[in-house]
Amino acid sequence: MSTFKYQKPFPVQKDTTPYKLLTRDFVSIVEADGRKILKVAPEGLELLAKEAITDVSFYLRPGHLQKLADILADPEATDNDRFVAHTMLMNQVVAAEGELPTCQDTGTAIIMANKGEDVYTGANDAEHLSKGIFETYRDRNLRYSMVVPFTMTEEKNTGTNLPAQIDIYSGQGNKYEFLFITKGGGSANKTYLYQQTKSLLTDEGLTRFVKEKIRDLGTSACPPYHLALVIGGTSAEATLATVKKASAGYYDHLPTEGNEGGQAFRDLEWEARIQKICEETGIGAQFGGKYFVHDVRVIRLPRHAASCPVGLGVSCSADRNIKAKITEEGIFLEELEKNPAKYVPASAPAMRPAVEIDLDRPLEEVLAELAKHPVKTRLSLNGTLVVARDIAHARIKQMIDEGKPMPDYFKNHPVYYAGPAKTPKGMASGSFGPTTAGRMDVYVDQFQEMGGSLIMLAKGNRSKMVTDACKKHKGFYLGSIGGPAAILAKYSIKSVEVIDFEELGMEAVRKIRVENFPAFIIVDDKGNDFFEGK
Repeated sequence: MSTFKYQKPFPVQKDTTPYKLLTRDFVSIVEADGRKILKVAPEGLELLAKEAITDVSFYLRPGHLQKLADILADPEATDNDRFVAHTMLMNQVVAAEGELPTCQDTGTAIIMANKGEDVYTGANDAEHLSKGIFETYRDRNLRYSMVVPFTMTEEKNTGTNLPAQIDIYSGQGNKYEFLFITKGGGSANKTYLYQQTKSLLTDEGLTRFVKEKIRDLGTSACPPYHLALVIGGTSAEATLATVKKASAGYYDHLPTEGNEGGQAFRDLEWEARIQKICEETGIGAQFGGKYFVHDVRVIRLPRHAASCPVGLGVSCSADRNIKAKITEEGIFLEELEKNPAKYVPASAPAMRPAVEIDLDRPLEEVLAELAKHPVKTRLSLNGTLVVARDIAHARIKQMIDEGKPMPDYFKNHPVYYAGPAKTPKGMASGSFGPTTAGRMDVYVDQFQEMGGSLIMLAKGNRSKMVTDACKKHKGFYLGSIGGPAAILAKYSIKSVEVIDFEELGMEAVRKIRVENFPAFIIVDDKGNDFFEGK
């Protein structure tokens, strides 16, 4: 007969996280029944959440920045790889000033915590953690992205970025451990669950599966990525929770082999193989090259014999993950990099000059100028853009469906898919990078037929319907680097004016003036797509 033996599901072997002490206040030890109870005042939770969300919005991990620097030093990296990596490092230098967040999509606030049974707060921990989150979004130049439903079809922005996702698990001891994540919509939308079977688990089958599914990621979530692939899971939700934590580096110190108890483990051989597969796609750091991913984490889990869930997800170029802990010694927060400038080389990568595009010429002349250049051409945009994203596009389509004319601004100017963070005092703009282009694909053919959206600017690859529409209506899709929202706000965006749908907040239509705004021709008027075949 078999004997009982408990196996810890995720036996992380060590924690190499560099922590800083926030405060020794708010914690004390109470003796009870021979046990050392860690008493945490609720105000300590508020402070921790406020500081964690602040730091992770403006600073990144040293290891992430080093990987960007490594791209610049790699002779196999393409010009596009190096251009993106250098821009992202410079973006972080701007963000570290503490005014403009790394990315304009300052994310859904997520907290995953393990609370020892000998930790006592005497309060609703989620409420106090939420208050800390609220204060950061209120006081800093972040963006309110959370909307709440009143009916199945009616929604409203909360204006606080709440609610947050807060999951607190119980454990042993008198330590309280946290992982804070601010997850933007672009990378969150690239989390996939695939319900597979035992037949997947061959070298040939898994290789074929990975090659196919890697392409589903595309570039709209702002590579280079920290990629996580999880094979197995006691349930679908367990698989996806593992994906999120693995992409945040939370499970880096798992064992590297399985056992009879079913412990989670990292498969280093498959990590190397998938890294190679990602390099060979040629997608690179958004516009072609080697660096589609920084690194890969492959985690193998136990499964029900009739199920084989597979999870795939990423942490994007805004790698906003930060750990924390509360112990007898105080409240501690992971130390992020406050001086990213030390990772920036003395000189920028040498590249061919960008093609200058004057956006304030008549649109027909701008289209004619773009038509002279092939896809992959790097551009420098100067002049006026109209900013509109999901809800604004839906509103304009509703107007058209009701027999009203398309607004002239959609016909006279290129449209930039974006939504800004709050504007710091004395600046023209808050962080203002591009949003995912694919969400607007369904509007393109109709709008272009009416003379609008003939030049579009955003991030990521697009569907064939956009390529077909651009060929049919002689339009263009230009790609902007996904991620460097702070540097765009500081150096490229010179003025911002709300011109329509003001009540939509960050989704309102704006007119902006830009200088030296970097972009690439991704889809042209001849039906060529930069990403086709990648």
